[in-house]
Parts: sequence; C-alpha cells; structure tokens
Amino acid sequence: MIVKQHLIFILYSLCANVFKGSQGQFPITQNVTVVEGGTANMTCRVDYNDNTSLQWSNPAQQTLFFGDKKALRDHRIELVRASWQELTIRIGDVSLSDEGQYTCSLFTMPVKTTKAFLTVLGVPGRPEITGFTKPAMEGDVITLTCTTSGSKPAAIIRWFRNDKEVHGTKEINATGKSFTVRSSLQFQVDRRDDGIAYTCSVEHVSLSNPYMTTEVLEVHYAPQLEIIHSLIIPQEGQYFKLECVSIGNPKPEPVMWSKDGGELPDIERMIVEGRELTITTLNKTDNGTYRCEASNPLGTSSAEYVLFVYDPNALGQHGPDHALIGGVVAVVVFITLCLIIVLGRYLARHKGTYLTHEAKGAEDAPDADTAIINAEGNHVHAEEKKEYFI
Repeated sequence: MIVKQHLIFILYSLCANVFKGSQGQFPITQNVTVVEGGTANMTCRVDYNDNTSLQWSNPAQQTLFFGDKKALRDHRIELVRASWQELTIRIGDVSLSDEGQYTCSLFTMPVKTTKAFLTVLGVPGRPEITGFTKPAMEGDVITLTCTTSGSKPAAIIRWFRNDKEVHGTKEINATGKSFTVRSSLQFQVDRRDDGIAYTCSVEHVSLSNPYMTTEVLEVHYAPQLEIIHSLIIPQEGQYFKLECVSIGNPKPEPVMWSKDGGELPDIERMIVEGRELTITTLNKTDNGTYRCEASNPLGTSSAEYVLFVYDPNALGQHGPDHALIGGVVAVVVFITLCLIIVLGRYLARHKGTYLTHEAKGAEDAPDADTAIINAEGNHVHAEEKKEYFI
C-alpha cells in the first residue's frame, strides 16, 4: 500500500513538472526603438527551459544567433548573453534597412516563436535655406525655402522672423524609407526687412534640441533725409548746429550742404563736418533756407530747414516774455467782462423805467390811450395828448 502511494506521488510530480514546463516554454520579447546609427539590444527570455536552445532571426528570416553560435556574418551583430533562459544580441550602427520584425524561437516540439519589432528613427539632416538674393531690392518678391532630408518619420519645419513665428507652405516627399521635407516663405521686401533674421527650425523625435539655420536679409533702398536743429529759437551770437540724418542702404554719401540754392556764403563761420553744419556765431545774415542732399545707387534725397535769427534785445535773453503776454491777455479779458456787465445793467434799468411809467394810471383808465396819457410826467400835456389820441 505504501509503495502504491509512493508511485502515485512520483507520477503526480512528473505530470506537474511537465505541465509547468509547458506553460513556461513561451519566449518573451519586447519591441525596440533606436535612432539611426545607434545600438539596439534584442532580448529573448523564457521562464522555464529543459535545455532547449533559443534562436534570433532577422526580418528576412535569416538566423542571427542559435544559442551562443553566430550564424550570420555581420560584424555589427554581437552576442551579449546566452543561457537556457535568455538570449540577448546587440546590433550596432543601426540603419533604416535594419527596421522590421525580428523572431525569437524556442526549439521545443512544436517550435514556439515570439515577434519583436525594431523601429529605426531616421535623423533629419541640418536644414538649408535657399532663395536668398543678397542684396534684395526694396519691392522685390522673394521666396525662401528650407530643406531637410533623411528624417523618419517626417520632420517638422517652423519659420521665425526674428523671434516671431511665421507660417510657410510645406511639402513632404518620400525617399526610400526616409522623407525630404521642404517649407517655403514668399513675401515682398521693404526697408523694414533690412537686417531681419529669418530662422528655419527642424524638430524631430530623434532630436533632443531642434536644428536651426538662420539667414539675415539685406535690403537696398533709396535714401530718406531729415534735418535736426540744435536750438528752438536761434538768436544772434549763439552757437547753432544742423544735422542731416539719413537712412538708406547703401548708406547715402556724401552729404552736400547749400543755402538758398547756392554755396554756403561764409565758410569761416559755417563749418561742415560729415553730416553736420555748424554756425559758430549767428547773425541776421544767416537767415535763409538750408538744404542737405545725399545719394546712393538707388536715388537722391534732400531735406530743408528755414533759419530765422532773432534779435536777443527785442526778444529777451530767453525768447518772448510769456508771463507778460499772459498778463496783457488777462487784463483785456477782465476789461471786456466789466464792459459787458455795465452795459447789461444799463439796458435793464432803462427797460424797467419805461414799463413803470406805462403802468402808472393804468388801473383807472378805460383804455390803453388814456392809460398812457395818465402816466406820471405827462399830466402837463394831458390835453394835447388827449387831442392827439382822439
């Protein structure tokens, strides 16, 4: 009886081990993502193994390693670890062509297999901007194109005008397993675009930081001039300066000064240094129209300033006496208000007297004519007025 129970226990243990082994005889793998040029580790594990070999195969079903035995002559593929429970291989310098579904096989009866997908990210090339015409002329329409190739998946291109993002048109073309991406900006340039930096930024999942390329736009435009004067009210004897401020690209040179359509009359007092005209000591003979003129290959521009020199004795050391002028204006306003008040009171008084005389005696008068005759001050001539009104 004891022997029978022992045999049953042994059979039960054997069945349990077989069942347990069959449950653990499935290889386990994981999908792998790697950047092009990087290294991919492919691992296959099995929980229970009864001395059965593991094998890795590539997407073309070529055996890479059978246990610790290398089957494919590829120097990029190396063995990392080989045991009854694990087979790990390393693929170095991964290319886009390595992407695909890899198979781990466990040679039981029947053979059990598990798939692992190797994803290879194509790194985009550094962006290149074309279409810059140096220099561009004001009013020209130009097209800037940014191109990057070799990305997988397709890269994202963004444009910036200085620090502000602007939007262009995008085009994506497949080249084998990778993509070429282009983005274009088209606009009409003016003088405000001179010196503006246009930046193309390429973003991709394989990049920790975007790739960027920048070009600075140069725009040529005709000159524009303005004269700035050093004194608001020029007076005799003062030092006076005129500056001809110009914008233009190329820079307008040289600056020519003239007075009243002719040359400067007094070169000893009127000194020209670059864009500045200085009159060392002003006098009345300096009155007139001063003109500066400058040119570049795109045109000529000029600006004018009319100078009037004041007499400091008549005007005061610091110009007109504004306090005096204000006082005179206040006195005139006050006198005008007083006249209006006096005239108003005079008119009101005389109008009241007329109405009072007319009203006296009106209570007992039979009609309007009699009321006027009976008014105060008219009694002496009552008979005459009575005859007149009859």
